[in-house]
Amino acid sequence: MTTAKPATIDEYIAGFPRPVQEAMEQIRATIKKAAPEAEEIISYAMPTFTLNKTYLVYFAGYKNHIGFYPAPVENETFKEEFSAYKTGKGTVQFPLDKPMPLDLVTRIVEFRIRENLARTNKKRSRS
Repeated sequence: MTTAKPATIDEYIAGFPRPVQEAMEQIRATIKKAAPEAEEIISYAMPTFTLNKTYLVYFAGYKNHIGFYPAPVENETFKEEFSAYKTGKGTVQFPLDKPMPLDLVTRIVEFRIRENLARTNKKRSRS
């Protein structure tokens, strides 16, 4: 990746080798399809999607994988699928030498939308 900080997701993706760009574009398109109202920004120097002014998901390109954040790695619904990937606290790594798990990305985004909506509704009910 280039050393200049990107201002847009397009600039961010353009700074990577072609195979990484292709994987990131697949992830990006999948997020956009699952959350069409989400806005694209750069946050923490990573491509970020926000929904209703709340962070939804981030992704980042690396030499051998795409990092995806936050991933519900502790959630039982996803536990079996995540066992095929390297995970950390709230992160999952999708290796570039395998097809991107776009169905899993869709379900993570849908999960995060529900999670954010519940959090937003909880905040509103306290007001």
